[in-house]
Amino acid sequence: MSLIKNVGTIGGLTAVSRVFGFARDMLFARLFGAGLAADAFQLAFTLPNTFRRLFAEGAFSVAFVPMYTRKLHAEGEGEAAAAHFANDVLSVFVWVLFGFSLLCIAGMEGIVWLLAREYQHVPGKFELSVTLARITFPYLALVSVVALLSGMLNARTKFGPGAFAPVLFNLALIGGLLWGWWFDYTDVLKAYSQSWALPLAGVLQLIYLWWSVRRAGIHLRLHWPKLTPDTKLLLWRIFPATFGAGIYQISQLVDTFFATSLPQGSLTLLKMGDRLNQMPLGIVGIALGTAILPSLARHIAGGDQQGAAKLQGRAIELATLLTIPAAFALAVCAPAFVQAFFVGGKFRPEDGLIMSDIVVALVCGLPSYVLVKVLEPGYFSRGDTRTPVMTAATALSFNIFLNLMVVRQFGIVGLAGATAASASLNCVLLYINLHRRGHFRFDWPLLSRVLRQIAAALVMAAALYYLLQATLPWYSGTVLQKGMGIVMLVSSGFVIYALVAWAIGAFDKQDLALLARRRNSPPIDDEIPGF
Repeated sequence: MSLIKNVGTIGGLTAVSRVFGFARDMLFARLFGAGLAADAFQLAFTLPNTFRRLFAEGAFSVAFVPMYTRKLHAEGEGEAAAAHFANDVLSVFVWVLFGFSLLCIAGMEGIVWLLAREYQHVPGKFELSVTLARITFPYLALVSVVALLSGMLNARTKFGPGAFAPVLFNLALIGGLLWGWWFDYTDVLKAYSQSWALPLAGVLQLIYLWWSVRRAGIHLRLHWPKLTPDTKLLLWRIFPATFGAGIYQISQLVDTFFATSLPQGSLTLLKMGDRLNQMPLGIVGIALGTAILPSLARHIAGGDQQGAAKLQGRAIELATLLTIPAAFALAVCAPAFVQAFFVGGKFRPEDGLIMSDIVVALVCGLPSYVLVKVLEPGYFSRGDTRTPVMTAATALSFNIFLNLMVVRQFGIVGLAGATAASASLNCVLLYINLHRRGHFRFDWPLLSRVLRQIAAALVMAAALYYLLQATLPWYSGTVLQKGMGIVMLVSSGFVIYALVAWAIGAFDKQDLALLARRRNSPPIDDEIPGF
């Protein structure tokens, strides 16, 4: 199966999830606004989800998948060795995860104090945040097991179940919102309803992934936990990978700390602005990172360094082809999207203006967020977790420094800009180290196409700016006017970018033939033309 088809499978299902997530955020904005209960829930939601992205979808996946893939494809071992390794890991990590969750629940008051001590100055806000966080945190243990099951399927190029699981997550949270709306709860009771929906979402995802691995012929068994040499090696790779793979998530915790010191509603506006930024990041970045990691591991295990470099080059070209125009379009159209989709109910127009500025600041780093997901597998597939740790530490230190410099003057928008800048630094450092080691280098054909993509995106952005000015009243008008305006912006941007990119050669035109293939795809090595 080709890289493009794998990315299409993951990205397509992730796009479905993001649509449901977008609907969830629209409901949340109108039902909660940006007040006390909204901030408390956002903090409670941030804690398990940050650890989920940092550990389950980040460090655990990048450490487990290459090891599992090597065992699965090793001569003389294969399925038996892979199954034995997976059972050992599951038997250890189930207890580690649930023990960690119980410790965090017991110490949640201290955790919330570290991140949001300023909430103590608002009556009831700190206590509500602690209670909601205790309700939501068990989701981490559930979704970490989901990540293990998903990683096993990914190693077998079965990407669909893992990509579909977030749809269940969003459906459960939408159910929690509708429950609170139907019974006309107060904002605090609605926050409770939404919080209980999170562990329920974890249970649904776990049931679905367990059924998927059984259907794929994988039979897992829990046994008495023991630290085998392979399990110890996995642990040693996870600890540094937790930091190296998660600069964006660690930055989110840093941003949460600074945001809770700003006026009420700041944390909610930051998180909701980041959801718009996460739409292309999740669809493209996670899809590419997930798809290339097992393939890179196979190339490197087979001694095919040239094939690994070509694969990474292909992934980078796909990443920039999709994220550069997304960043430009979001930066220009943020006021329209926020006004059309979020402003209404308890979400005020003045909140929408601040959220628009946050989105513009965040998307300045969108290509970097995605490229980090593409560059990091070049290290993890080789068992190198130290280098990403060093680059992440540098970028994180830079982020904290910038926050100290800009938050007081520019508030929540400055904080978003600092996050974008630190992600860009992380991306540059990752590439420099790959280049110096000869693992991957930008050649002229690739660099030329990226520059042409930027040129095409600039033309698109200029056209969208003038179209936005002409249709600005529509986005605060009727539902029909809002819909017409958004459809016009999205379709115009897509057509203009596609035509200009085609005309100036901003992508490898042989890729179109690959995108059209649905069946009988040749091996991935045969599907990397143009490098």
